[in-house]
Amino acid sequence: MAQICVSNLTFCYEGSFDNIFEDVSFVIDTDWKLGFIGRNGKGKTTFLNILSGKYHYQGNISTSTVFDYFPYQITQQQKEQCASEFLAELKPGCEEWRVIYELDKLQTSAEILYRPFGTLSFGEQTKVMLAVLFAGDNDFLLIDEPTNHLDHEARQIVKKYLADKKGFILVSHDRDLLDACIDHVLVLNRKSIEIQSGNFSSWWENKMRKDTFLQMENEKHLRQIGQLKRAAEQSARWAQQNENTKIGYDPKKEPDRDKSTRAYIGAKTKKMQSRVKSYEKRMQREIEEKEGLLVDIENPVDLKLYPTKYHKDVLVSAKDYTFTYTDAKEAMIDHLDFELCRGERIFLKGSNGCGKSTLIKNILSHIKGESPSNGKEEGLLKTGSGLTVSYINQDTGFLKGSIREFCKERELDESLFCALLRQLDMDRVQFEKNMEDFSEGQKKKVLIASSLMTPAHLYIWDEPLNYIDVFTRMQIEELLLKYQPTMLLVDHDESFCNRIATRIIEFSLDERSFLHYNLNDIF
Repeated sequence: MAQICVSNLTFCYEGSFDNIFEDVSFVIDTDWKLGFIGRNGKGKTTFLNILSGKYHYQGNISTSTVFDYFPYQITQQQKEQCASEFLAELKPGCEEWRVIYELDKLQTSAEILYRPFGTLSFGEQTKVMLAVLFAGDNDFLLIDEPTNHLDHEARQIVKKYLADKKGFILVSHDRDLLDACIDHVLVLNRKSIEIQSGNFSSWWENKMRKDTFLQMENEKHLRQIGQLKRAAEQSARWAQQNENTKIGYDPKKEPDRDKSTRAYIGAKTKKMQSRVKSYEKRMQREIEEKEGLLVDIENPVDLKLYPTKYHKDVLVSAKDYTFTYTDAKEAMIDHLDFELCRGERIFLKGSNGCGKSTLIKNILSHIKGESPSNGKEEGLLKTGSGLTVSYINQDTGFLKGSIREFCKERELDESLFCALLRQLDMDRVQFEKNMEDFSEGQKKKVLIASSLMTPAHLYIWDEPLNYIDVFTRMQIEELLLKYQPTMLLVDHDESFCNRIATRIIEFSLDERSFLHYNLNDIF
């Protein structure tokens, strides 16, 4: 076991006025399974890149360990090659048999090593890179969002795989994954960094207790401040009254007053003024002390949604619906029956490539009054007339240009849109950038904010939470539970689905069948 000692770490991107890290110090052990948690844009990936040696920094990081980073950067040339041909380029000294051994633990056949890497699915690519990552000794592994774009089954496999490993930092916003895989938590709070033993749930429970205690202490403190203010105001009035009697002295009306009396009044006034200043200093010290304790409290703003009530109970229905892509031998969707009723939040679950996104796209085509041009439909797929839909695409690659241009294109009020992004904890400095320079998490927040501002009968969200931080996920959960909009969703976050879904439709890739069940049936 070795240690990683971080001392007085300070880092700022070139051209930026704000430090990502400022005088940060902590120590971690290299045999820990460390979960790394924090808001989008707070520096999680940046810290991993600092450890990897990609950025220059101020301060000191001392360790004897060697770092390796996931995901590997795959070149265009490597995408055209089989993974077996460039294993050593990803991890020097990596032996093919070790990779095959790790792939077996990931319940994956070694044959994927001998297919062009670019033809592999997201899940297969992830498994290859994880197998390479762990196919070595004495490395401390930096793992950044390994479950993004993975379906439910692949996530479960990766979860079990990582649970048996140690010696890594895992950046993830998947609460279920963190609870299963980690034994320590490294948290980037708003103004501080903390390390705690346990998993995400234990850390969150402790944080809620701490925040509640600090809030109660703050309320007590505010009462004390009020008492001090009233005492200071009273002393100030007394001081002013005495000062007025001194200055307003009239010898004709008050012949009995002499210079010694005036001196006495002056001394008394000075004493009272000193007392007022003492009260003020005491109040300021206490305010600063309490504010220092409250800076890390997560107090998310309640978001708003504008669902519109549809005039009929059923918004979307399918009867014996089958869809086959042009030139495909088998149907992508085969004999689907379902109804999406007003107030329901239906999750589509299943392996990547089973037809979830295909169904969503076909529903959107029918709402526009069109039929899919890339395949043949059989049976019935019906959408209500006059439906207004708010849609989140899983792809963010189309986001380019400024926030102003985006709002103009979508007819959104720019000031309200930026205010909503701020409520999603996006820094104002980001608003000056073009969206292509945003992080993936920031791009997702743009799409979420746009959807939330759009009044709609039906909200269709296709993997909306990829790259979204855990605090924002909880924020969105509370929003959806409060407003209960009609929704059709694809997302692989188990915790999110368990809280939000009213019904689940599970796609079977092998049998081309569908399983319907209400959430109460399984919980």
